[in-house]
Amino acid sequence: MHDYLLGGSEHYRADREAVARLLALAPSSGAVIRNCRAFLERAVRVLARDHGVAQYIDFGVGLPARENVHQIAREHVPGARVVYVDVDPMAVAHGRLVLEEDAGTLVVRADITRPERLFADPGVRRLLAAEPTAALFGSVLHCLTDAQAPTELVADIRARLPPDSFVAISHLVSDDPMVRRRVTALMAELTGDRWGRVRQRADVARYFAGTRLLEPGLTDVRHWRPDDRLQPPQRTHEWTGWCGVAAI
Repeated sequence: MHDYLLGGSEHYRADREAVARLLALAPSSGAVIRNCRAFLERAVRVLARDHGVAQYIDFGVGLPARENVHQIAREHVPGARVVYVDVDPMAVAHGRLVLEEDAGTLVVRADITRPERLFADPGVRRLLAAEPTAALFGSVLHCLTDAQAPTELVADIRARLPPDSFVAISHLVSDDPMVRRRVTALMAELTGDRWGRVRQRADVARYFAGTRLLEPGLTDVRHWRPDDRLQPPQRTHEWTGWCGVAAI
């Protein structure tokens, strides 16, 4: 569904039918997903260009995009290293074909809710050095249920990163309780109750407790350091992405 909304080609009839149902509830969903992806790309560019970050862990990477994290980061840090993480075997298989370009990129099949296993992975330990690292949670935490404790999970992962690291997060939110309820129910149906929920802005703020937010702080993904590298972000109505980038 995500790939289809981004204009990709790796999707099936069932995905397109599911997207049609989603668009009936929230017609601006395509714009939301594109805006969230554009935010992630800008965040990586800022972290590499302005802060010299050379290591990234991209959680819930999904299917490869047209411009991926290592490609963006290496525009400013040529030796940037990236660990791409996903639990979906199809995403991992595609990722290994496209994203593992050299010794500085690695695709790992791992459950985001078991970070101790990811950080103990021999390949991850070989690739990542004890230096500032950016943990990227682009449109993935809303896929976790409250029982999976995403706020505590982010805090756990932050605690495992070296000093002077960063975290970047985008999350689907809505001020309309009906949108939150209906979209969450639809996604739960489509995934066999393996999806989280559309949350509120205050929920996203909790992910950043104890961190130092980079300007402009927590904001709509459309407004986080917009640039002219990508198409202008589109206004959305029923829901949006709420985001931030912070130093740990």
